[in-house]
Amino acid sequence: MFNLKFLKSLKQALDTKKNLLTFSESQRQMNENYIESLSSNELKIKADEQRLEAMVRQQLKEEFPNIEKSSSYDLLVDAVIHNYKSKQLQATDDAIIE
Repeated sequence: MFNLKFLKSLKQALDTKKNLLTFSESQRQMNENYIESLSSNELKIKADEQRLEAMVRQQLKEEFPNIEKSSSYDLLVDAVIHNYKSKQLQATDDAIIE
């Protein structure tokens, strides 16, 4: 009885094709989960950036009428967003240090 169990377990351990397929399937599933998590995070970040840009554009239009007709309007929007992100990163860094 002991030898039969031992032989069965040995056969299963040496069944490389089955082990390879099992490993391959588990790796594929993990890769899909990883890609899905990255994609959802990137989509959230992109949506947040688009909302921020829309808010900046709206605020600039309210404070400076007809500014959207200016040739430097897009550059101004980019500069405001850049400054906001820089301050946000600086605040995050300061919070981590303290």
